[in-house]
Amino acid sequence: MIKNIFKRNIIFISIFILIFTFDRLSKLYILNLAEINGTLNLFVTPFLNFYLIWNKGIAFGLFSFDQNFIYNLITFLIVLITVIILIVAVRSKDYKGYFFISIFSGSALGASKKSADGKGGELKVGRGVDLKTKTIKIGTLNDESGRAALIGKPYALGKRILAKAVNAGEVKILPEGWKVELVERDHGYNPQKSVQSLKQMQDDILFIATSFGTPTTLPLVPHLESSEIIAFPASLSSLMAANRQTPPVGPSYTIEAKRAMDWVVKSSKDKASLKVAIIYQNDDYGKDGLKGWREGAKKHNLKIVSEQPTKPGQKDMTAVISSLKSAGANHILLSVLPSATGPILGTAAKMKYMPKWIGSTPAWIDAFFSPKLIPVKARAMFMNYYQCSGTPYFGEKLPGMDKFMNAFKKYGGKARQDSYTLLSYIQGLAALEVAKRAISNGDITRAGYAKSLAALDNWDANGFIQPLSFKKFPYSAGTRVRVLKPDFEKSSWKVVAGYAESE
Repeated sequence: MIKNIFKRNIIFISIFILIFTFDRLSKLYILNLAEINGTLNLFVTPFLNFYLIWNKGIAFGLFSFDQNFIYNLITFLIVLITVIILIVAVRSKDYKGYFFISIFSGSALGASKKSADGKGGELKVGRGVDLKTKTIKIGTLNDESGRAALIGKPYALGKRILAKAVNAGEVKILPEGWKVELVERDHGYNPQKSVQSLKQMQDDILFIATSFGTPTTLPLVPHLESSEIIAFPASLSSLMAANRQTPPVGPSYTIEAKRAMDWVVKSSKDKASLKVAIIYQNDDYGKDGLKGWREGAKKHNLKIVSEQPTKPGQKDMTAVISSLKSAGANHILLSVLPSATGPILGTAAKMKYMPKWIGSTPAWIDAFFSPKLIPVKARAMFMNYYQCSGTPYFGEKLPGMDKFMNAFKKYGGKARQDSYTLLSYIQGLAALEVAKRAISNGDITRAGYAKSLAALDNWDANGFIQPLSFKKFPYSAGTRVRVLKPDFEKSSWKVVAGYAESE
């Protein structure tokens, strides 16, 4: 009987097999293209485009269950019903109906695909991800006890605030039901301890949301590469952008310095009177600003009259200021930590030396607004202080600021405002956006996370910063910088020069 049915209906059976085969092969082809191109949206022509959307149910997207047993049971029933319909159609000799059923069956069985959001068990997971609890473990390497703790403490707080807000459902960036768990270490701005901290956590995490400091992140690169871990640096060094494992969120110190030089020249009435100089921390961080300052000077055909290196933690700035004063420097870039900014400006004020100071991002902390740290009488030393930054300031009127401010008030404890808390929060949003896309793509392994990162293109972080793109390497996650001046009366900032790109 079966043999006779097969002979009589070879055409329709062939149609069924062809449709089923084409359905499966076309999907495999699209998935392969997506993997090669690093994106799930493939634009072929203005009229032909592919958009990959994972089926969240069974046949044709019908049904969705959390348990594998139920899924398998439903799948079995669908196959059984389809076979029964085929047999009925054959016996009734309803060839038109059989032709439709052949198409329907081939497509339905070909579409039987478990969800890629973890519900059906199809989601590929790796270290740092608990599918049962839908928890992602995220590493943070902080400095809360070293010489950069003035920045490190508020930066660490930013990630904690974000994690609490995400887990409470107040910041909806991950798929429904997903949570994060922070695995934190304090390396105290010590490169050796930073490496040790990474080794302690590397088997337990998916990625690192904060790797604080330039000199404490660069030694991690070989270990990050071997373990396939992405580490978002709390550093804007251009050296980070040159490594696939350390994607920066914001413009580099080099770009900040070049933009600062552009502003100095543009705002000067007499270019011939300009005497530019720099004070830089003598390590990878400070030298990144030095590089940009030199490039900017070359661009504008200016000579740098003095380059003054400082040691990390140096307090006595007398010799440094004396050298700058003797050289007649009137515009000075500060590529230093905030622990050096105070001694530099204070020493200059005592020596009655008042050039224009332009700080790169780490040179300032919002704690300077506090009268407890900088008494009202001492604020005069900041009279000629400006800041170059590609990131927003605390409380700035931006689309995502209200949600951040609410989270800060709720989870920030007694911490005072600090723009580094905001910057850390923004960086965390970017890191979790990648995690969300990795889940959507069906692969939340370290390799899958890296693929989703490489596909991130023109992503708007709630209007906080310039849209982020990591499709091109070396990374250029930020190119626009503006010039700000502190407003001590409002504990905020005045925009002196709007966002612009430095060539």
